[in-house]
Amino acid sequence: MIVFPKAKINLGLRITRRRSDGFHDIETIFYPIGLTDALEFAVSGTSDNRDLLTVTGINPGGLPEDNLVVKAAVRLREIRRFPFLKIHLHKVIPTGAGLGGGSSDGALLLKAVNRHFNLKIDANTIKTAALELGSDCPFFIDAVPSFATGRGEVMKDLPEVLKGFYLVLMNPGVEINTREAYQNCRPEIPATTLEEIISRPITDWKVLIMNDFEEYAFRKHPVIKDIKTGLYDCGADFSLMSGSGSSAYGIFNEKPRIPDHLKKYLIWEGIL
Repeated sequence: MIVFPKAKINLGLRITRRRSDGFHDIETIFYPIGLTDALEFAVSGTSDNRDLLTVTGINPGGLPEDNLVVKAAVRLREIRRFPFLKIHLHKVIPTGAGLGGGSSDGALLLKAVNRHFNLKIDANTIKTAALELGSDCPFFIDAVPSFATGRGEVMKDLPEVLKGFYLVLMNPGVEINTREAYQNCRPEIPATTLEEIISRPITDWKVLIMNDFEEYAFRKHPVIKDIKTGLYDCGADFSLMSGSGSSAYGIFNEKPRIPDHLKKYLIWEGIL
């Protein structure tokens, strides 16, 4: 079976509180986009009592057993029995890029295995298992525009406010450590929620929507700020860094002309 885990962008990201459990409460809007990995699995057919993972495309680094795809299979097997798997993951979504690629891979493995083997695990249990893999993993189970609070797991479906707009997504090839990014943010409850703000014209978003990680990311990697500025120079209605970085995106009314000095950072573009 083959599935295509989607990337996401964040339309704003506010850190609202440090929690006693070591996590942070956030407010963000997760928005799925057309950039995907490819994930294929079959019954392994070997005597090894373990799941086997091969990865092509972008190298995510780390050991196979530390990959969220394998962790997802292990976690699901604690709920229902199913055969050990031979898994092939073709990575297109960059790692450490604020696009949720690893989380999406793990979440889609949970969902697809449940369906393929008819395990009949209910949606709430699947999402609970996804949350154990990562705070943004539950979003990728349904992958629809969502206003997210708590750790990112408390979600409310939103309309497709960007439908028909043109997205340009860029990544400079640097990684941001999420833990460090959180340590360098100052929690604050915003006066107006992102859910309210996105009902306004997109041309208003530039002064109303923030990503609390940008200050730290721009200081550590000025190239990210240069990309965001460059996207506005190309005529973007709105531009922002996604998640904790390092990708930045621009939203346009139509396909823009990208200057040569920015083309090297382009990883995806298309109509939303």
